[in-house]
Amino acid sequence: TTAYSTSNEISNTSGSAYSAGGATLTRNGVTSSSGSSTAFVDFQDAQFTSASFTANGALIYNTTTAGGSGTTNAVCVLAFGGDFTASNGTFTIQFPTADTSNAIIRIS
Repeated sequence: TTAYSTSNEISNTSGSAYSAGGATLTRNGVTSSSGSSTAFVDFQDAQFTSASFTANGALIYNTTTAGGSGTTNAVCVLAFGGDFTASNGTFTIQFPTADTSNAIIRIS
């Protein structure tokens, strides 16, 4: 995919704790490692509390509105490797260790 769309998005049902568009990620920083040509991005884990839904992936997309124009350009598609379900519990998307080998987004 090249941009966010509501196609195949979890439906917003009563009590699901999920709103269309997902959660805003909090970026912990962009880092480069001394002696390495790799830079990486770290995000805080995304959590949906009191959640009741099943998901098998997620999309990280850019919502920058620089110059007065909005965007929903895709940055990264996450495949969870199967279905994960929360039933009136906390659904967490846990990002990997932020380093040059494991971070979710790495640029070399």
